[in-house]
Amino acid sequence: MASCVLLFLIFCFSCYYGHASSFIMVVCEKTITGQVGHQSVLTCKVETTQDIPDLTILMVVWKKKGDDQFLSVLDKRAGKENKFQPGYEVALNNRTVSLVITDTKVKDEGEYTCQVVTDSGNSMKPTSVNLKVTAKYHPPTANSSDEKEIPNAHKTLTCKATGGYPKGELRWFDENKTEWTKSATPEENQMEDGLFELSSKLPLMRGSTFSEYKCVVYNASGDRVDSVAVSSQLTEPEPPKSHSTIIAPVVVIGSLIVGLLLLLLFICRRRSQKKNRRPSTVPLMGAHAMVPHSDPEIDPPPPYCEDIEAIKA
Repeated sequence: MASCVLLFLIFCFSCYYGHASSFIMVVCEKTITGQVGHQSVLTCKVETTQDIPDLTILMVVWKKKGDDQFLSVLDKRAGKENKFQPGYEVALNNRTVSLVITDTKVKDEGEYTCQVVTDSGNSMKPTSVNLKVTAKYHPPTANSSDEKEIPNAHKTLTCKATGGYPKGELRWFDENKTEWTKSATPEENQMEDGLFELSSKLPLMRGSTFSEYKCVVYNASGDRVDSVAVSSQLTEPEPPKSHSTIIAPVVVIGSLIVGLLLLLLFICRRRSQKKNRRPSTVPLMGAHAMVPHSDPEIDPPPPYCEDIEAIKA
């Protein structure tokens, strides 16, 4: 209903100032690029084919094509009010008229028309300006995981990038800058806010020799945006050890321990026998007699012999 009323008012102004309508022109930029989350300004200028120094702009109407509900009006007539949809404003600076989008979203992309009414006439027809919206992808993430579904594949590298618009592309390169994108499986998902989520999976066959791959994000224009490196981790997992490889060292170590115990037992027995043997005497040769072969105070038995005897018992 509001759209019909405004169009009717514009029609009335056109009839009233029809004699001067050919003097008024609205010249707009053909294309303006806005970024998601930032302010976008669509600008047009009012020009005249004749010199009208005291030209006064009475009304500026901005409308988005294909959306009858969106209509922003700057009305400077006495007793009238401006009508701005939330998030949109119309600015007037001398003969420059602008539509200000305070927080640009993907849904704002499209074609807008601007029509101007002045005290000396109105523009013959609405002039359009195209708004393109872009959003930069967040830094990509990548990881490596074991592959169990693809035959002969050892690993799968997965890369993800979100928050971009328009749809971009993920591409794979090895450490020698050779591209492997054709071997990857790309996926895309457009979220509720219109932004894209990109992912790509690159399977690695057994025998691959590259230790690192790089996932590179490209925007819709083919420009490189960001990249992330991921290790391929191609080392084969060690096979599980068999029972024989575990038992063999145990047997060897056990044999060494038993052998060492037997050796210590033999030494202890020899020393015990020497300890219990009485020293033999021979006729004195001069004033000296034979001394014992072993003196317990000088050569005592090892302190651990009793422990070994206890183990034996």
